[in-house]
Amino acid sequence: MSLNEKNNQPIDELYNSLLDGNKEFVAHSLSQDPEYFNKLAAGQAPPVLWIGCADSRVPANQITNTAPGEIFVHRNIANMVVHSDMNMLSVLDYAVNVLKVKHVIVTGHYGCGGVLAALGNQQVGLIDNWLRHIKDVYRLHKDELDAIEDVTEKGDRLVEFNVIENVYNLCKTSIVQNAWKSGQGLGVHGWVYSLKTGIITDMKVSAFDNANMDNVFKFK
Repeated sequence: MSLNEKNNQPIDELYNSLLDGNKEFVAHSLSQDPEYFNKLAAGQAPPVLWIGCADSRVPANQITNTAPGEIFVHRNIANMVVHSDMNMLSVLDYAVNVLKVKHVIVTGHYGCGGVLAALGNQQVGLIDNWLRHIKDVYRLHKDELDAIEDVTEKGDRLVEFNVIENVYNLCKTSIVQNAWKSGQGLGVHGWVYSLKTGIITDMKVSAFDNANMDNVFKFK
């Protein structure tokens, strides 16, 4: 254990290992490509926006075998698309209207703690207000979910429904609607990742326009 020179407080080895890891990352990257960081610093033009869960086990680039600069990422608890979330909307607006991404992917994962918490009725804290959005997803699919007796299977199915509903929520945003209205090529998709297998499952709810949306949600 070392000491922080500024306030003389002990710093544990885990903290130091992060900085050491950064040095190793830099050295390895430069050994593969001496211009690696110059290229990254020149700007970004990722073709994909990833809206995923904040879970530390679901890193977008790693599980899709892509490099830094290829995926623009927004993460929150349980990969939610909430119409009043200015953080998410700001990321979406920048990705669609400035970066001109070609695809936006909502990615959930089986065993999601946020989704499982929403299945229960115990108070957790401030996050209860966020989980209410997932409980609304449960309400929409109550009959099917209540018919599932196995707790794990029920949780997995709610994870899938949560992705599907948030794809729909994404399509309803003015940002996506206006992109489609202007003729911008933009696909919206829903995936679920398995922590047990590493496999991504496509939920088959991709949309490239608002043709299949209810009229009340369509922008004319």
